[in-house]
Amino acid sequence: MATAHIESNKEDIAEIVLMPGDPLRAKYIAETFLDDYKLVNSVRNIFGYTGYYKGTKITVFASGMGIPSVGIYAYELYKFYDVKTIVRIGTCGTVNPSVKLLDVILAESAYSLNTFPLLFDGDKDKEYNSSIILNKKIISLAKKAGISLKYGKIITSDVFDPYVNGEKFIKNFPVDNYLASEMEAFGLFYLAYKLNKEAACLLTVVDSKFDNRSLSSDERQNSLNQMIELALESIINKN
Repeated sequence: MATAHIESNKEDIAEIVLMPGDPLRAKYIAETFLDDYKLVNSVRNIFGYTGYYKGTKITVFASGMGIPSVGIYAYELYKFYDVKTIVRIGTCGTVNPSVKLLDVILAESAYSLNTFPLLFDGDKDKEYNSSIILNKKIISLAKKAGISLKYGKIITSDVFDPYVNGEKFIKNFPVDNYLASEMEAFGLFYLAYKLNKEAACLLTVVDSKFDNRSLSSDERQNSLNQMIELALESIINKN
């Protein structure tokens, strides 16, 4: 079986998918965290890998950047490969002064001005929620691991917000206490809602309007590893 964008056989894709944006991050996750992994997709260099994490079959599949790209891969995985759960993991920026660099954020919902739902099926809502069940698992496991997790609403933007004026940017949205801004979660949450699937989103803050520090590669990677492990533990947890 193959789709227009995925060359994998159906049996090569697990029911649980971890979805970074960057194809090379997908490769890193497979090499670092999975056993007996294999490359299952390389069409357009959007890499997908399937292996085992603590005995559970997991697929790590890149989404590319932006709602149109995540919309393609999430839809095809949900619809044609019978994927049940997708957890997006990625980086984000913030215009919220209470959010610090390297904080880990769990998205309760994503708000966007994007027209993806309207074009997909005539839907006009601008905010979609993530999975309550998945979020409860992630929050519980974060507490047990001593990870300080921020939980709340995020923005999914069509522009890379560090390039724009923060005050003007936030005025486009109905409230001003969003934890973070990224570019994919809204599309993922919408498709999970439409197709009766599960979706969650974990993010590491790497850019802030209130902190001009340059993070080292080690700082970024250590924080990302913590987030990746939290995502993996949550999706294999049966409780």
